[in-house]
Amino acid sequence: MQYWKVRTSSFALKIVTAVIAIACLYVSATAHAERLKDLASIQGVRQNQLIGYGLVVGLDGSGDQTTQTPFTVQSVVSMLQQLGVNLPTGVNLQLKNVAAVMVTSSLPAFAQPGQTLDVTVSSMGNAKSLRGGTLVMTPLKGADNQIYAMAQGNVVVGGVGAAASGSTAQVNHLSVGRISAGATVERAVASSLGDGNIIQLELNSTDFSTASRVVTALNQHFGDGTATAMNGRVIRVRTPGTSDARVAFLGALESLNVNPAQLAAKVILNARTGSIVMNQSVTLDSCAVAHGNLSVIIQSSPVISQPAPFSSGQTVSTQISQIEINKEPGKMLMLQTGASLVEVVRALNAIGATPQDLVAILQAMKAAGSLRAELEII
Repeated sequence: MQYWKVRTSSFALKIVTAVIAIACLYVSATAHAERLKDLASIQGVRQNQLIGYGLVVGLDGSGDQTTQTPFTVQSVVSMLQQLGVNLPTGVNLQLKNVAAVMVTSSLPAFAQPGQTLDVTVSSMGNAKSLRGGTLVMTPLKGADNQIYAMAQGNVVVGGVGAAASGSTAQVNHLSVGRISAGATVERAVASSLGDGNIIQLELNSTDFSTASRVVTALNQHFGDGTATAMNGRVIRVRTPGTSDARVAFLGALESLNVNPAQLAAKVILNARTGSIVMNQSVTLDSCAVAHGNLSVIIQSSPVISQPAPFSSGQTVSTQISQIEINKEPGKMLMLQTGASLVEVVRALNAIGATPQDLVAILQAMKAAGSLRAELEII
């Protein structure tokens, strides 16, 4: 994998200089085995998102400004009524120690009543900080609007650290906190592992080659007829009938090593920072690119090494890349077949190409058919 990171700075709001740091991490092309649990998931074994609305109390004057967040006052009045406290009509509450928050969590597969979950508490008003607050009992609902857990506890918020000069430097914002084991599961979600003794594996990404290799590995390890590929993503697997034998079978299945097929070449470019990430080495076909006054010529020429007469050596042919950098108007960026995208980006960075230049040039290469990789701009 290759990675480039670009930082841009402005001088007098007129001159923009792109300073590019290039770090290349080359991954061996040799196939390596991955655990099946890292390549696929079992259909029906999934998490479920939970959400709830609640109040954080006990803040040190850093809560919502109630004149601007009337829903906080309404929530407090409703909570007090449920606790048997009825406020006189027309009372205008001016609260500073209460904040309205959204509480989110994830319900794992096969979670049972009584188990605990971590929850994230996020301010939805204009509270300055949730530090030191306590979340009062908040029901957490699923997509079906049913309550699956109840959350309550002290909110832990990352703090501020003292700098060397004695001043304080904020290390994160204070409107989001977390409660470890802050929710208790009240209802279990029915989870199914398929019909009878059949389950389905779902690959994380659609790939027919990887699906075929997974089927081959499963049949070689557990016997012929164990696995059948339905398509490039779903694999049908036959499991034992009893529950304990099925659990043991699935444990062995997840730990099985499989050599995944090589992914299609992909180049991801961040148009704001100029960061470029490639999942493998990408070479280019012949093309010519003219962009402004940039002039870079990259050539890959074969060099033949002949063995000495009457020796047992062999003729060796190697490719040597030569890069010539100019900034003369009218020149073109000439690329020959086999030139690496690494060399192109390195040459463009050397002459001060901006992230916008990289976006334009790579898009042109892709449109011309020279860049044989999927280009994604984020």
